[in-house]
Amino acid sequence: MSTTSSTGIQVARVGDIDDGEALRVPPEATGHDDAVAVFHDAGAYYALDDTCSHGRASLSEGWIEDGEVECPLHSARFCLESGQPQCMPATTAVRAHRVEVRDGGLWLHLGPGEGAAG
Repeated sequence: MSTTSSTGIQVARVGDIDDGEALRVPPEATGHDDAVAVFHDAGAYYALDDTCSHGRASLSEGWIEDGEVECPLHSARFCLESGQPQCMPATTAVRAHRVEVRDGGLWLHLGPGEGAAG
């Protein structure tokens, strides 16, 4: 599901993404230059560019735990809130985006992330 408005892009409904899981939103749905991974961790929602900055793997396929996602390729970890790498081999952040919970939907706001919506 993807509904675009001037106040974000609706990418899912609350309950569509299980806690500890992610949804990959393709670039065709957002107009962004990369797919975006929307994560659900401990009741909060986060969004990062989907491509790992180190190994070109999909972060939406990684392991989500304690506010981080671990890349499935080389185990680099990224902060879900900021996109900052938390360990080697990654040294470059991935772009964070803001997720808003509104009217039962998950709305993606492209650009610098401002933390989690919960």
